[in-house]
Amino acid sequence: MTTTTPQAVPTAATLRRPVQLPPEWSGIPLTVVMPTYNEAENLPGMAEKLMALDLPGLRLLVVDDNSPDGTGEVAERLAERYNEPDRTRISVLHRTAKDGLGRAYAAGMDQAVADGAQYVLQMDADGSHPVEYVPQMLGTALATGAGFVVGSRYVCGGRLAEEWGLHRRLLSRWANAYVSTVLRTGLRDVTAGFCMWRADTVTEMKLSEVRSNGYSFQVELKYQAVRAGYTGVEVPIHFEERQIGASKMNLAVQVESAVLPWRLRLDSARARRG
Repeated sequence: MTTTTPQAVPTAATLRRPVQLPPEWSGIPLTVVMPTYNEAENLPGMAEKLMALDLPGLRLLVVDDNSPDGTGEVAERLAERYNEPDRTRISVLHRTAKDGLGRAYAAGMDQAVADGAQYVLQMDADGSHPVEYVPQMLGTALATGAGFVVGSRYVCGGRLAEEWGLHRRLLSRWANAYVSTVLRTGLRDVTAGFCMWRADTVTEMKLSEVRSNGYSFQVELKYQAVRAGYTGVEVPIHFEERQIGASKMNLAVQVESAVLPWRLRLDSARARRG
């Protein structure tokens, strides 16, 4: 298994303009899976930007965990607005309770593949993952045949949000270095949540068996993909600060993220011993 990163890095200005894909690529069935919990203010803007992309094969699947702020209802209204008689552009998966980011992604990604997506994109609803990079990530996946593509903050050309202070920047870099040292995936941004997956990779991962409940789902999925022999390609992105609302990160999530790499290593060692 080889993990690669692009050699030629476009300028920052070029990266912020959506890449124009040829028609045979832009029409590839791609589903953006977007978990939501109390994102009623952010979701309409994200949906508008995604629907404006020149990607006829793109669909948005909102996975809502029974948000008390009415995000699920907002998503349904967006579906009514953008869906066409012969073309579903937005669909909504309603879950009955807040059950963790990992399980929301697992449910949404499995649903996307079952509905015919050839590629599935993990994307946050808070605006931290800029929509402009979606065509570039799809083009990279198709051009390289990679099992997954990571929108990376830590390859050459990638950047963190300017609003992040020194402490937060150092913590993020330390977390990536820590996980990379333990798991040795070859990825520079193994904690990234902006990732595109080929459908067969999603199926192979058996997402219902993934144990991570919070943000560590991102790490577990990449680790399992690399161990299964899938190639990951990282492309540089400019990570943005959340637009509206508060982060869902809490102490329990942080503890899970710290412990998970060692659990994965232990599981791998046990599997090798038979």
